[in-house]
Amino acid sequence: EEEMEEDVEGWHQLYPGHIPTSPLQKALLAAGSAVMALYDPYRHDMVAVLGETTGCLALPNLRDKMKNHPEGYRILRERPCIRLSTLDMARLQGLPDGTLGREYVRFLENNKVSPDTRMPPKFVDDEELAYVIQRYREVHDLMHTLLGMPTNMLGEVVVKWFEAIQTGLPMCVLGAAFGPVRLSTRKLQVLATELVPWAIRSGLSASCVLNVYYEQRWEQPVESLREELGIFPPP
Repeated sequence: EEEMEEDVEGWHQLYPGHIPTSPLQKALLAAGSAVMALYDPYRHDMVAVLGETTGCLALPNLRDKMKNHPEGYRILRERPCIRLSTLDMARLQGLPDGTLGREYVRFLENNKVSPDTRMPPKFVDDEELAYVIQRYREVHDLMHTLLGMPTNMLGEVVVKWFEAIQTGLPMCVLGAAFGPVRLSTRKLQVLATELVPWAIRSGLSASCVLNVYYEQRWEQPVESLREELGIFPPP
């Protein structure tokens, strides 16, 4: 098996789980995963593949933003991971209401999601950029917490608009553009008149959300972190 991995045009595995792919293979994976992700936005595996195969311009840009920021640089150097194994859930549950840690755990519980369901990267041909997209995935639930958005279709679309503006990742742009096709007229109206304009304004005004060492901010009130980042209060 290892010999086979070495065979793809003399490429090799750059990190555990890495699958070397040619540009054509990436294009085919991107097209296939885009169709599947648009058909069913809850296919997180397809959304993940799309993010990795189309992020070649956005990911280096995000990494540079992290490198040029003291907190972001520390994250790149120390490579923290947000997993159930690294979270002290009991401590987070014991934090006061309104703190990032308490609201994050509340978000996980209310929406029955777990940070462990995020897929590890496979198709990014650079070990450091693979960490950047992994980190982006891990802080996605924290974006929901910061933006006060549930994991329903409406909430996901709003978060994707914010992330699209923030990261420039094509999959976020696609999710933002095509996510709303399944919403009712009433929800579309709320989305178009209130939520999307707020998400875009916040995405433009906020500093890079990957430059926050969230693990060291659990005690910080969500409102103060919003203010610090430049995210406007949710409508």
